[in-house]
Amino acid sequence: MTGGTAAAQPAHVDDTGATPSAAIDTDGSNTIGSSSKPSFTEGYIAPHPGLQGVTVAAQVAGVLPPDVHTVMKNPVYEKEYLESVKPQHLPPKMLHQKLAFRAIQMVRKVFDLATGYNPDNMNEAQWLRRIIFLETVAGVPGMVGGMLRHLRSLRMMRKDNGWINTLLQEAENERMHLLTFMEMRNPGWFFRTAVIGAQGVMFNMLFVAYLVSPKFVHSLVGYLEEEAVKTYTHALKDIDERKIWNDRLAPPIAQTYWRLPEGATMRDLILAVRADEACHSHVNHTFAGIKQDAPNPFAAEDSHQVP
Repeated sequence: MTGGTAAAQPAHVDDTGATPSAAIDTDGSNTIGSSSKPSFTEGYIAPHPGLQGVTVAAQVAGVLPPDVHTVMKNPVYEKEYLESVKPQHLPPKMLHQKLAFRAIQMVRKVFDLATGYNPDNMNEAQWLRRIIFLETVAGVPGMVGGMLRHLRSLRMMRKDNGWINTLLQEAENERMHLLTFMEMRNPGWFFRTAVIGAQGVMFNMLFVAYLVSPKFVHSLVGYLEEEAVKTYTHALKDIDERKIWNDRLAPPIAQTYWRLPEGATMRDLILAVRADEACHSHVNHTFAGIKQDAPNPFAAEDSHQVP
């Protein structure tokens, strides 16, 4: 509000009792990725989506659809951090990791074939087809995990230790990826039918798998997101070689959601999406490695960069 003092907002408290607000300066700027903080490349936890909120002004202006303005937060990164994110791999050691890794490698081969993925020759239409389909699938696991943990919390009549919000933020973040790229392409009926089929299969398989072994599903998502980071890194390479999206501006919805600078290009968008995927990979690998009733390490104050 211009010329006045903004009203104090109630602190968000999750079911761990934490109030994760230290990541935001009092003037609304974000401190994540600053030189005083450890970087992801030094082995620290990647910033988790959910650092800043969408402004009501952006919604009123019509930049975002009404359903985008929720209590969930937005990922906001600094340029230096975005450029530092690179593909990483967690070697599978435990049985659930090995099974998850092999499953993802098999799914990757089928997905590459279905989307016509050719590392040496991808045009803009092929990239959008691959990315949009990928994001329709990537948004399912977080919702399944969050839903099942929510139901478990209700059944057991006890706290969830902060996992639910993180998983739902992941699902929302992936959905925003989809909505952003949908601004650039409107798929036809065949593509949409394939998405419905894939979502039905994916949801039911993950539903059963999460009931049997949450650790397996989190490892599965961790390795899936590793592949997503590789995909977006390849897209950045094609952009830098001026094969696709030469100086094309990012859709307005992306500039608002990620707080991209004015005049942000598709390269800036892909960098932000890649950072999101790197975060999801790390978060899910972490969840797979701790007890399922342990406190969420990403819910505590400033925990997004705990060593």
